[in-house]
Amino acid sequence: MPGGKRGLVAPQNTFLENIVRRSSESSFLLGNAQIVDWPVVYSNDGFCKLSGYHRADVMQKSSTCSFMYGELTDKKTIEKVRQTFDNYESNCFEVLLYKKNRTPVWFYMQIAPIRNEHEKVVLFLCTFKDITLFKQPIEDDSTKGWTKFARLTRALTNSRSVLQQLTPMNKTEVVHKHSRLAEVLQLGSDILPQYKQEAPKTPPHIILHYCAFKTTWDWVILILTFYTAIMVPYNVSFKTKQNNIAWLVLDSVVDVIFLVDIVLNFHTTFVGPGGEVISDPKLIRMNYLKTWFVIDLLSCLPYDIINAFENVDEGISSLFSSLKVVRLLRLGRVARKLDHYLEYGAAVLVLLVCVFGLVAHWLACIWYSIGDYEVIDEVTNTIQIDSWLYQLALSIGTPYRYNTSAGIWEGGPSKDSLYVSSLYFTMTSLTTIGFGNIAPTTDVEKMFSVAMMMVGSLLYATIFGNVTTIFQQMYANTNRYHEMLNNVRDFLKLYQVPKGLSERVMDYIVSTWSMSKGIDTEKVLSICPKDMRADICVHLNRKVFNEHPAFRLASDGCLRALAVEFQTIHCAPGDLIYHAGESVDALCFVVSGSLEVIQDDEVVAILDHFPQNQ
Repeated sequence: MPGGKRGLVAPQNTFLENIVRRSSESSFLLGNAQIVDWPVVYSNDGFCKLSGYHRADVMQKSSTCSFMYGELTDKKTIEKVRQTFDNYESNCFEVLLYKKNRTPVWFYMQIAPIRNEHEKVVLFLCTFKDITLFKQPIEDDSTKGWTKFARLTRALTNSRSVLQQLTPMNKTEVVHKHSRLAEVLQLGSDILPQYKQEAPKTPPHIILHYCAFKTTWDWVILILTFYTAIMVPYNVSFKTKQNNIAWLVLDSVVDVIFLVDIVLNFHTTFVGPGGEVISDPKLIRMNYLKTWFVIDLLSCLPYDIINAFENVDEGISSLFSSLKVVRLLRLGRVARKLDHYLEYGAAVLVLLVCVFGLVAHWLACIWYSIGDYEVIDEVTNTIQIDSWLYQLALSIGTPYRYNTSAGIWEGGPSKDSLYVSSLYFTMTSLTTIGFGNIAPTTDVEKMFSVAMMMVGSLLYATIFGNVTTIFQQMYANTNRYHEMLNNVRDFLKLYQVPKGLSERVMDYIVSTWSMSKGIDTEKVLSICPKDMRADICVHLNRKVFNEHPAFRLASDGCLRALAVEFQTIHCAPGDLIYHAGESVDALCFVVSGSLEVIQDDEVVAILDHFPQNQ
């Protein structure tokens, strides 16, 4: 019971699970350190098999295992065990105990106190190992006629080497780390987790995946991924060689950051299948190599630097430009970050707009690539007058012309104009407007337009459907408020409530709603379990508990029991709380504001809220 606040608290998720898993290899008892004689509160299957007692037989018996003492059990050892419990110390013993069938067995017994966050010993952990095989037989032909003490002395003398094999605890270490079960039992953290929830101890070069630095770094990678999702399709479709030094430097910096991200991922913890934090460097490396390493490596290669060289073959340049599309696979990791924000309406709205714009941008790049591929027939080296690029060039006054000396086609709209025109066409198609000034003419363009219209209809329905739902949720409380006011007005009108009383009712409803924002506290508390509901009620009534002297010496359990029964009542100005002669069936505390005590239409006293540190 950490700190004595609760009667029963579930420990860390994997604590009992891992104890059960290890029950065949270890045996232990947990004793309550807060009750006289330290009764057993838990016994694992390993101890039951080792001792022959059922769990029901062991529960509530002393953790000193006095019920297993016998005639050959050393009295000095019994006294040392008792002193260890009395002094809340850690110690280890070789002790002769008796099973349920009274068979004597030598045990190596380790005792360790378990402390809570207030450094108070709340439990005793007693572990047992059977060392009978390493001992001399308790009774044989050579010991017949010997006293009990002589037989016990010989057995202890001949077993000193066994203690080295069992690796007893380092008492100095336990003094400083007595609150950690893994170290008390001398088991690795991967076998037995800590008693209470603590930040996992990681090597110096390992980064926790939920620390502030990693969270900030992930958001930087998220922004750069969106930048990549915009620039990569544009560079691939418009075949831009990054001759601009500023853009080349920027893309190179992005590549370096992606490369650093790979290095950090090799040193970042992750959550295992059982919900535990994995900090083992070897497991981290294997997990990353199996999941995102290949995609991340392909996404950080310096394609732009290779394409920047003038002497690079056109085919190789196109190949490297196409490989840059692999970077878009990083968007799969973006979805995991956005899952945490889908419950907020505004975040969903912004996300849908961004997705719509990103899809329109990608389709615009594909639309231009189709036109650029079809505008010039490479076989006949002639211009295709039915291509949308040719029609656009004529409409804006920049027609294509053939350079006879160089043998190539020149002219045409600028790349900026081509991109804007492509984005304009995809936007009008996705929004089902379609002005028709830019229209598909070839078969490939028409097929692409049909596919784009299908995608646009789905996006259109999804976005506007979600927008309608979001706005309905935003105004749900307001609609409920006005509906309640209308019902109250109809009630007052139907039953002809006097004007003065009607005004008081309306003032009360309006003021109460402004304070509670329409939240039904009782409904929210009914969802929570009993323990959590008590914690919330203590928080809601913290001002009363902290400031009123009546609760100054109350225990946590008392405050929790009282808080569940408290009700917060709002009184509008002029409301009568109690009339003279009424029976008082509740105890009220004034949290804010003041009350007047009126007798014969005169104010005889004013009750104010209690001052701080009264």
